[in-house]
Amino acid sequence: MNRRTVLAALATALPLVAGSGAPAQPNLAAPVIPGRPGAKPVQVTVEGRNLLVDGQPFAVRGVAGDGPLALLPGLGATTVRSYGEDPGPLLDAAGTLGLKVIAGLWVGQPRQGADYTDAAFRARQLAELEAVVTKYRDHPALLMWGIGNEVEVDLADDSAVWPVIEEVAAMVARVDPAHPLLAVLAETGSDKVEKLRRLAPSLKVLGLNSYGDALYSVVERARKQGWDGPIIITELGALGQWQAAHAPWGAPFEPSSTQKAIQLRRYLAALDEQGAGVILFLWGQKQEVTPSWHSLLLPDGVWLEAAEAMAQAWGGQPPGGNQAPRIASLRVAGEPSAPFARWSADEEGAFTLDAVEPDGDLMEVRWFVMAESADRGIGGDAEQVPPVFPEAVRQSGPSGARVSGLTPGHYRIFVELRDGKGAGATANMPFEVW
Repeated sequence: MNRRTVLAALATALPLVAGSGAPAQPNLAAPVIPGRPGAKPVQVTVEGRNLLVDGQPFAVRGVAGDGPLALLPGLGATTVRSYGEDPGPLLDAAGTLGLKVIAGLWVGQPRQGADYTDAAFRARQLAELEAVVTKYRDHPALLMWGIGNEVEVDLADDSAVWPVIEEVAAMVARVDPAHPLLAVLAETGSDKVEKLRRLAPSLKVLGLNSYGDALYSVVERARKQGWDGPIIITELGALGQWQAAHAPWGAPFEPSSTQKAIQLRRYLAALDEQGAGVILFLWGQKQEVTPSWHSLLLPDGVWLEAAEAMAQAWGGQPPGGNQAPRIASLRVAGEPSAPFARWSADEEGAFTLDAVEPDGDLMEVRWFVMAESADRGIGGDAEQVPPVFPEAVRQSGPSGARVSGLTPGHYRIFVELRDGKGAGATANMPFEVW
């Protein structure tokens, strides 16, 4: 899983605003449990800028990740995206819920060592991918195939990438003509979409990973490069760490789950107006700068306010009509405008929390300290989880925490809220001990 190059800056936290009305929830397909009567492959076609499933318009609204799927239909989701693992278990699980799957076909990335001048490597990769397509092409939950993920990232010369994408795309189109295929790019670049359109003509759908305020213009930018078919934002999030402002020592400032949900409401509304499909990243948990930056769930599966944003945009409802806790602010005690904290090793730091529970539920509050991440991947590569310092939080409660006993270094304080009904909130702040 991966990341991109984009253009936006840290979104400003604004008050929560109610939406002006959600689009009607699309009809989900009937559950398609393999082996049961009526479970048959669907015919997916492209008509102009639209996708049709068995002749009916289909809205791609969903998530990428390995979190629990059962909540998704109620939120109004229709689709789940995978990256390249065996898609069989996901296809089966999604099918029982009436969800469709964009099944990823992992194409080796040159920055990770894939050598596309090696004919034997290309032939082996193509044969492996053909075996996957052949095995699952008749699965009733299959919507389309996703070829690669940001294969072009971090390359000074990407000319070797486009013929390989077309090679895979042509194979898929031959083996499975009943399902369209897309390739996934890290944003549009100045000419990446144009290269893909010209050099990989077997593709019918464009996948773009895009984050932050770049989402407002991503569809228009792709159209200007000549793409006139369907567009799916195959990863979207409130802010990428590469877009964020940062502390003097390089730690990017992560928005709270409340700030992220505010932004997601805006982005989803804008993309709906532009007719783009949307896949949020990440339905689950992933260490990337922090364990929470791109995660739409807490480690125990508790959902964050982003799920409410999804339901609002897609005509669904959060589980039980519940609302997640809201975090108004996490601040340095005594310095409410400070974006980070700093103190000497023989002193202590103090933080204040202002949070509300819209439904009046009693909140469980958990504070913890982690080291600042020293393992930063490229393009979303796997990162090691930083050490946790459980003894550093000496006093804590619903309105704040005090921290001491740390050796000089860079850290973050995290707070997680849970309402006891499946919803939560999270925020963090970097700090330095000297």
